Amino acid sequence: MNSPVVIRRHGDLAAIRDRALRMRRRPSAEACGPARLSLWLPVTPLFAALAPFAMLAAPLLLLAPPMWRVNPWQAAFTIGGVLLSLGGTEIDVDAHDTRIRILLF
Repeated sequence: MNSPVVIRRHGDLAAIRDRALRMRRRPSAEACGPARLSLWLPVTPLFAALAPFAMLAAPLLLLAPPMWRVNPWQAAFTIGGVLLSLGGTEIDVDAHDTRIRILLF
């Protein structure tokens, strides 16, 4: 761009910069509206990776007081089922200048 041929053909370098600044369009922040951010989070692979740790921690439920004691394996499977059922959940957050949409699948 700074070669002598280009500068000779289109004028000096300062004139080229001025023309580029005049021709560039910059939309205002009001015209664009609030910024949008969309996140897609795959939770099923995450829970599949964490499931062995839940199964290893399940025997710790046997240390609970007798009133709270449950079958540890059934508790681990129940909590895993609840977390896996979160697939398809949409979370929308509207801040004053940003819109955030989180999709769990």
